[in-house]
Amino acid sequence: MAKKDYYELLGVDRDADQKEIKRAYRKLAKKYHPDMNQEKDTSERFKEISEAYEILSDPDKRARYDQYGHSGINDQDFNFDDFARGGFGGLDDLFNMFGFGGGMGGRRQNGPRRGADLQYRLQISFEEAAFGGKKEIRIPREEECDRCGGSGAEPGTDVKTCPECNGQGQVRSSQQTPFGQFTQTRACPKCGGDGKIVEEACHKCNGSGKVRKQRKLTVNIPAGVDTGTRLRMSGEGQAGEKGGPAGDLYIVIDVQEHKIFDRKGDDLYCEVPISFVQATLGDKIKVPTLEGKVQFDIPEGTQPGTTFRLKNKGIQHLNGYGRGDQYIKVKVMIPKDLDNKQKELLAEFADISGEEINPEHKSFLKKIKDAINI
Repeated sequence: MAKKDYYELLGVDRDADQKEIKRAYRKLAKKYHPDMNQEKDTSERFKEISEAYEILSDPDKRARYDQYGHSGINDQDFNFDDFARGGFGGLDDLFNMFGFGGGMGGRRQNGPRRGADLQYRLQISFEEAAFGGKKEIRIPREEECDRCGGSGAEPGTDVKTCPECNGQGQVRSSQQTPFGQFTQTRACPKCGGDGKIVEEACHKCNGSGKVRKQRKLTVNIPAGVDTGTRLRMSGEGQAGEKGGPAGDLYIVIDVQEHKIFDRKGDDLYCEVPISFVQATLGDKIKVPTLEGKVQFDIPEGTQPGTTFRLKNKGIQHLNGYGRGDQYIKVKVMIPKDLDNKQKELLAEFADISGEEINPEHKSFLKKIKDAINI
């Protein structure tokens, strides 16, 4: 049975950001969690949306899924038992979702948090993929506000400890549920989980501690990349929160097609036209390679469609040594507009070779011979 599309399972667009994906998962998890919904097939539905979230919330897995679909995801990429034991969507977060968070220990909201990862699709030429190079890009991203240093407070004003949660960022209360009594832990409503209250918000970032900027970066492209290759630029993602580290930037490569070469792995393929005389008698010809034209010997009696190999003329192995090969497929060009003399010579060649030709052609060629007294 074919697997359902992960984006459709969560009800989000393919360009949805992580906040939208997380919000959609939370909503569906509340609806289909087996402890909250006793209807038939609820458990299976919950596993499906959990798998979809696990893949789409991970930049690496999401990129593979976007590129190759379900075939790009293997069994090790999602395990429901592991998913239930930890990470978002595990029991810790699910209990928090349903208002029972403290029963599973809860999670502090006011500590340093890593920034979100970003993804950028970079189109490069076939030659840049083959030989490598550098590309300058500009990306919009959130950076730490240089006015308040990320605190969100206007310089010279106080940042006070929240009196409601005493700086913990969380408040607790007990709650009786159908499953027993649970301690509920939730973000402090007064400080929003920060544990601190800003007296006056920064005039530049309006208290967020971040500003949106266009950042110029140089991407080093290694030789041998191909469409779908992902390059990681550590610390070039969104700014972290509360002093947390920035996320990473993932560059997804998109290689333009070449007008001569086709690529399969690290090997190159191309077609080279030759005349039927060259194919019959052999010849020295010039063939295209990535480095320019090189001389190649066409042997006598080369048949149409024959493929020759040029060793080490393909693409360099990514992050390794050596290169692939180049394969040249011969395309024998048959002349269309022959004059009478050429046709006569071909007919004589056919006679000498003992080849049978169309009777109509024989009659036509005889008339030509008679006309020129041969």
